[in-house]
This record gives sequence, C-alpha cells and structure tokens, in this order.
Amino acid sequence: MNTDVEKLRSEKLQLKCQLKSLVQNARLNEEKMLRFSEMELLLIGTHSLRDLLKVIITTYRNVFDLDKVSLVLIDQDYELLRFLDETGLQLDQLPGLKLFADSAELEAWFDHDLLPILTHYEAGHESLFSPLDNILQSVALVPLVRQGRLIGSLNLGSHEADRFQESNSTDFLQRLAAIISICFENSLNISRLERVGMTDALTCVYNRRFFEQRLVEIVSNSIRHQYELSCMFLDVDWFKTVNDSQGHQVGDLVLQEVAGIINEYLRAGDMMARYGGEEFVVLLPQTPISDALAVAERIRKKMASHQFNLAEGKTLSLTLSIGVASMCVGDLGHAAIELGRDLVKRADNALLSAKSSGRNKVVSAEEMAEAAGLPIC
Repeated sequence: MNTDVEKLRSEKLQLKCQLKSLVQNARLNEEKMLRFSEMELLLIGTHSLRDLLKVIITTYRNVFDLDKVSLVLIDQDYELLRFLDETGLQLDQLPGLKLFADSAELEAWFDHDLLPILTHYEAGHESLFSPLDNILQSVALVPLVRQGRLIGSLNLGSHEADRFQESNSTDFLQRLAAIISICFENSLNISRLERVGMTDALTCVYNRRFFEQRLVEIVSNSIRHQYELSCMFLDVDWFKTVNDSQGHQVGDLVLQEVAGIINEYLRAGDMMARYGGEEFVVLLPQTPISDALAVAERIRKKMASHQFNLAEGKTLSLTLSIGVASMCVGDLGHAAIELGRDLVKRADNALLSAKSSGRNKVVSAEEMAEAAGLPIC
C-alpha cells in the first residue's frame, strides 16, 4: 500500500515538474513571439536602406541578446555600394555588413532547399562575420531569398554552445528572413527611384542639385576624419562648335562619351556630377592636391588622344580644360557649406584660367595663388 502511495506521489511530482516546464516554455515562446512581432513591425516601418541595415545589424542583436550579428548581401553590380556612398554611409561604419561580389561563396553554405543552418561554430564561418573579439560557439545562418534567388544571409552568433542546435525550430527565423528579404527589396526600389532624381538623364552621372547636397556631407566627413579633399572642374573645349557643326544629337553622344572617359580614372569613393552644359565637377576624398593633379592630367591626355566616331566613318577630336583645388582646413571655424563652396569656386577659377591661357591644360588653384603672391586659402 505504501509503495503504491509513494509511486503515485512520485508520478504526481513528475507531472507537476513537466507541467511547470511546459508553462515555462510556453511563456518563453510567447516572449520570443512578441519580440519577433515587434521586430517585424520595426522592419516593415523602415523604408530607407540606411535605417534598414542598422535595424538588422544593431537592433536585432540587442533585442535578442546575441553576441554577433552579421548581414551578408550579394552585390554583383556594386549597386549597394553606390547607394551606401550616396547616403554618406561607409562600410566601416557598419562592421556587421559584408558585401560579396560573387554569390558562389555564400551559395556553398546552403543546400538547394535554402533552409537555415543551426550548428556549432567552425573556422570557415569567420568569412561571414565581422572580426571576432571572442570565439563563437554556435551560429545560425539564415538565407535571405527573393523569388527563389539567394540575395544574402542573416548570420547570428553566440558564445553559448547550445544556443543554436540542429534540433531547434527555425520557423521564427524563416519568417523573419522572408520579411527582411521583402523589406530589403522595397528599400532598394526606393533607392533606385530616389537615384533617378539625383542623376543627369543624358550622361547618367549625378546632377548639380545632388552634388550640392552631397558636397556638405563629404566636406564634413573630411573635416571630422582630417582627410584631404580635392576638387576638379572640367570643361569640354570649343564644345559649342560641335553642336553648331554636327548638331545637338552628336553633341549629346559626345557628352556621354566624355563622362565615360572621366569616370575611367575615378575610384569608387569619388563623386562626379554634370554641373551644367559641357561642365563636369569631381570630388576626390582623401586625395591631396598632387594626386588630384596627376588624375586630372591623365584624364586630359586621354581626352586629347581620343577619337569620337561619327557617321559615315568621320571622327572628331576634342580636348578638356581642367581646374583643380584642395580644401582649405586651416580655419575650421567656417561651416562645412562655406568650405565646400569655396573649394568649388577655387576649382572653377582655376578652370577659367586654364581656358583663358590656351585650353587643353590643367591648372591648380594653389599654383595660381602662389604665382600671384597670395595666400593659398
């Protein structure tokens, strides 16, 4: 009799413990679901690419108490890199973001079904994460898929070995990944639409309005990090005669080709805009005047030797006049907008000097000031 009573008590205690465990798990799942729902609403309410990336990389890590979160995106045409640069956001400001030019490396991690992978951390995972302060123990690799195509992955890392295991459910992660993929596509489309308003329709480089907006940001960033900043002002010599003799259609084709020639000698972080008519302006961040002059001279030489192909086998030769200046940072009491306008004005004055002294040459604003016995800035 006593044995039966003890057995019943033991079973009752086990059931009580199981019930308590079930209640605790239910509460944990409810809390997890609430956090995921809040995260989903936050993602859906974020429209700009800049804000979306920060929510995914920073907010997600804090909300779910993760040790590492990284976002890998496939950027084969460097479109994302250009969009980030347009917003003034550098990759080093988002250490959790990685851009892969080729999809092969990321595809190698996932099977054809493109399902999340929860496993222990291994050395190969390091390429998916930013530099690690401490070794991770477990990771979740969540593919981002849009229209059946892998576009990136959300990578979660923990110092706890049992945080991510193969036996864990991935329903929440798959749902979140689907929402991130949709939000990412939407933000890209918004960025593309915004870019239309920033771009010169003829040459497909930035227009003057956007250049003036970004000028202040680039100058401010140069001041903050104590970077040198140079500016080139370029003008096609005797361009009016092209329009007069060949017609505006030929003139438009020439300008498109000129923009392409200039762009050949620029880096990803440089910014070129069509300032008006046949004038182009270029900002060269982290570039001293000597390097800017070298770039300008290479562009001038390329233009002088280039043959523009016209109808009926005819060709056309043109030259460029270029003015170059570097930013004056001696008096940081001036606002960024004043320093930027002064930089552009001095490059423009150098261009005018190049045109008035014979064209097809590069003139430095600093050399002009020195020759006139005036202070450079």
